[in-house]
Amino acid sequence: MEPDPATPPAGGTAASVPPPPPSSLIFLGTGCSGALPDTRCLIRPGTPPCHVCSMGLSLPPDQNPNYRLNTSLLIDYCHDDGTHKYILIDIGKTFREQVLRWFVHHKVPSVDSIILTHEHADAVLGLDEVWVVQPRNDRNDFEQIPIFLTQFTMDSVVRRFPYLVEQKPEDGDEDAQAAKIDWKIIEEDVDKPFAASGLEFVPLPVMHGEGYICLGFLFGRRARVAYLSDVSRFLPKTEHAISKSGAGQLDLLILEANALHGVVSLSYIICHLFF
Repeated sequence: MEPDPATPPAGGTAASVPPPPPSSLIFLGTGCSGALPDTRCLIRPGTPPCHVCSMGLSLPPDQNPNYRLNTSLLIDYCHDDGTHKYILIDIGKTFREQVLRWFVHHKVPSVDSIILTHEHADAVLGLDEVWVVQPRNDRNDFEQIPIFLTQFTMDSVVRRFPYLVEQKPEDGDEDAQAAKIDWKIIEEDVDKPFAASGLEFVPLPVMHGEGYICLGFLFGRRARVAYLSDVSRFLPKTEHAISKSGAGQLDLLILEANALHGVVSLSYIICHLFF
């Protein structure tokens, strides 16, 4: 039997083995589809002017709670061997600014996997910028990046980004290198989890307005995190999945709601609930 590395050998002292750095969550954006400040409030100010959007220009973005980009989460997942994998949930219209601000600040070199919650512009229009954060090999060629999405979202991506699906440069740009993407279809089913960059995700379907399903996700090994964006109503299976009788005790619930149980909020909100 191999000795426990944490147990000192007889007559000696245990070597100090630092634990691997923890995984972390980076909120790239917590704003609505148009982001904040709302340009309409600034170019056509009312009387009195909008306090929130006016405040959105009063401080630098990194110090300003009212300067918010499209909702997106970057998971810095640290494996047991200390290897970091970066998993991105949603890549919207403001993705380029999110890269310039937060990837540079946190020294994030690339993205290893992308997960899409739905096919609206604030969740997918940054796909055109995938090549910017795509991993490269020793020959400086793109490494294939997996993108997880439902078939409904895939059908929309095919119409909007045919050159990404065909993996060739846009017409007239033959000298460019096309992004290499592995499109992976996932189900809107809490009983059909999938793994992205070694981390398991449980799909959590919610209503994003009646008749339209958006996905949230349950993930985490040491701590259980439920991430739900664009929620207007919980579905029973999702409500059970994140309950004590489903996944057990959650450590963190991240909820972004535009209209919840029929009550429309004045703006999108992001809530961090600890249990």
